[in-house]
Amino acid sequence: MRRWLALLVAATTSLVLVALLVPLGLLVRALAESGAVTQANSEAQSVAASVGTVDPDGLALTAERTSASSGHAISVFLPGGQVVGSPASRSPAVELAARGQSLTARTASGLEVLAAVQGLADGTAVVRVFLSEKDLRKGVREVWIGMLVLGLALIGVGILVADRLALALTRPMTGLARVSHRLAAGDLGARATPGGPVEVRDVGLALNHLAGRISDLLAEERETAADISHRLRTPLTGLRLEAESLTDPEEAARLGNRVDALERAVSSVITDVRRRSQEHASCDAVAVVAERVTFWSVLAEDQGRPVELDLPQGPLSVAVSAAELSACVDALLGNVFAHTPEGVSFTVRLTPAAAGDVRPAGPPGDVRAAPAASGGVRIEVADSGPGFGLAPEGASPLDRGLSSAGSTGLGLDIARRTAEASGGSLSLGTAPGGGAVVVLTLGAP
Repeated sequence: MRRWLALLVAATTSLVLVALLVPLGLLVRALAESGAVTQANSEAQSVAASVGTVDPDGLALTAERTSASSGHAISVFLPGGQVVGSPASRSPAVELAARGQSLTARTASGLEVLAAVQGLADGTAVVRVFLSEKDLRKGVREVWIGMLVLGLALIGVGILVADRLALALTRPMTGLARVSHRLAAGDLGARATPGGPVEVRDVGLALNHLAGRISDLLAEERETAADISHRLRTPLTGLRLEAESLTDPEEAARLGNRVDALERAVSSVITDVRRRSQEHASCDAVAVVAERVTFWSVLAEDQGRPVELDLPQGPLSVAVSAAELSACVDALLGNVFAHTPEGVSFTVRLTPAAAGDVRPAGPPGDVRAAPAASGGVRIEVADSGPGFGLAPEGASPLDRGLSSAGSTGLGLDIARRTAEASGGSLSLGTAPGGGAVVVLTLGAP
């Protein structure tokens, strides 16, 4: 906007200056020409006063002195045809002036100012003062250059003033855009400082009101979702008791599995609500991953699963809470235990994430893989099991609720949403031996 306003003011100022300076420049040229003609007439009259009073030699000396002082060529045409002063030919204008008429005539190279001197015994003499184009334009070029410099200076001042005014308008608008981007990124505490013109201040106040309203609505939605989720615990407990009271073991097991699946879904809703209510959380990924792998190592030892843990030295902070990261790691490791046979090994590797990290290629149709974030950490969970099963055509194992192994399909979705909330991503791949590889990238706080 600043550039467009500057261009607008420059164009407007240029048009005004052109409309003003062009006629003024022509007037200056006309005045210079008129002044040169007036001076030439004065010189001609001065020389004409000597005609008839001095001899030709004295008249020539007078013409030469006047010509030397003014810089103009002065010639005197006597009645007998003699020319005194600067050499010149008798032009038609001189012949006309010899009839007794003083005049000014334009020639190809300049201007002739002719003064007729009558009353001589032999006829009429003519005093000719020649003005070249340079004499007629004397001082005009300097004035035009001064006017051009003045015009450019005025345009520059106009652009500078327009830029300052535009800055006073665009600075608050830039602030509003910055606040809107922060709100879109999830920083619901961002507020604009109203400033600038009245209209821009009104927009800032409206944006602050909208941000407050969004915060209130989200808080209400979270409370409602959490309340509904917790209220579902009671009927779930009743369903579990009913399932356990069935006399048919197979029917009881089937109904129990359905209740477990529903309970996991409810737990996912509660976890998601809690996650969205925790803003700007962070934790040490090294400590959390080490603690969760140690927890699962007990079960891995019971099932004869070799576990390899690769952690870097020192803490690495990520933009998720310890509880969220624990739930995410539990979901990934839980999938390993749930979908691979006992005795299958797995590896957990934690490394600092860098811009341009190359992740393993996902399965065909996986369009959810996003570029790795700069900073943060990269968590890789790999196993030597059968890998990801065949998903329906056009679908991905990352799709919410989709699983080729008969589970709820929410584990990977929870991990993905946790990663994306921190500014990272989740991708799937295949290990060299055919097992599954899950790469979780978490952004830095």
